[in-house]
Amino acid sequence: MKVKKRFWIIVPILILSAMVYTSCQPLREFYKVPVYNGTDQQNLNPVKYDRAKKTIVVLAHNDGTEIFDLMAPYYLFNTTGRANVYVIAERKSPIVLLSGLFIYPDITFAELDSLKIKPDVIVIPAMVQVFTDPKSTIVKWIKEKNTADTKILSVCAGSLVGAATGLYDGRPLTTHASMFEESREVFKNPQWIQDVSVTKSDNLYSTAGVSNAVEGSLTIINEMFGEATVQKVMQDIHYPHNQIKDKHKSVAIKTANKFTIANKLFFRKNRKVGVLLQDGISELRLAAVLDSYHRTFPSALGTVTANGNPITSKYGLTIIPTNRLSDQELDELHILVPEKLTGSDNSLLKGIPLIKYSPAANQYIINECLQRIQEQYGQKFENITRLLLDYN
Repeated sequence: MKVKKRFWIIVPILILSAMVYTSCQPLREFYKVPVYNGTDQQNLNPVKYDRAKKTIVVLAHNDGTEIFDLMAPYYLFNTTGRANVYVIAERKSPIVLLSGLFIYPDITFAELDSLKIKPDVIVIPAMVQVFTDPKSTIVKWIKEKNTADTKILSVCAGSLVGAATGLYDGRPLTTHASMFEESREVFKNPQWIQDVSVTKSDNLYSTAGVSNAVEGSLTIINEMFGEATVQKVMQDIHYPHNQIKDKHKSVAIKTANKFTIANKLFFRKNRKVGVLLQDGISELRLAAVLDSYHRTFPSALGTVTANGNPITSKYGLTIIPTNRLSDQELDELHILVPEKLTGSDNSLLKGIPLIKYSPAANQYIINECLQRIQEQYGQKFENITRLLLDYN
């Protein structure tokens, strides 16, 4: 009888433990920093440089860089048609982008210096480990390149890297609303402010969280290239405002929001989400979809190609998928360029639930993602995704 009693005590505990472990998988996925385990082939593409154009460099840490912080400025400055735009890293090996893919940098710090190319704009995304490393190559390089006529833009938690340089001491600096208090505790010398999309003090700029990478980039584009160019870029992305939005509501995630997230993890379907990589794909749209769905706490999130090979994005980035399509069991696959699907593509995708993004939608990609997330998970969870994107 004692054995039976123990059995009926142990079984529910094991079942409950399995449920908790499974439900927590989306949290593990959310905080995971992937490691690139593929073939480390050097990017041998020659650096194209036009002396007549301004030069924008978007910094990256090879071991982990926030995807929208990097890809949005990269796309927007390229769309001006008036800039050399480079993703720059310490090594020419793949960069881990959080979350869902890998890219090759265009150039290294050493190469840029050897070519004597002077950056006109330095974009600082959120990057792993950098601000905690007192010997960081990236922090040192930013300080060396800082001049009165070099604009420096820290994006979202890139503010921590910006603060680590000491350049923002006594200057206005903003960051993601949910990281504001923590950031202010770590670096006490900047003048931390909230409720603005973009700060500016001489050559130093910063943005609120994630989605505000767009406003920061547009602000500098407007200053460097003028109203006509910035309007052209805004039309290209179907920006939802007539002018660059400067007002912002810095609203941090609260305890009630965390309960809503827990409710979703335990009682709703936690999907395995994939995004199909296609040649010519928009870097901004790709990053927006991955970053938005990352914040829905899927049980898995990644990018795929039919054969597992890299693709080339609209403005020339070599993008490496996380998986081969046939190796994945997906609950949904997002297709950003459905008009480019071939007959053989459609046969490979047969049986997979597809979410297609119509080019005729003429909708700002973040709004399009949030609308779908509301339809899938409800208004409360759409609001949480909005808060996590700092899109207020």
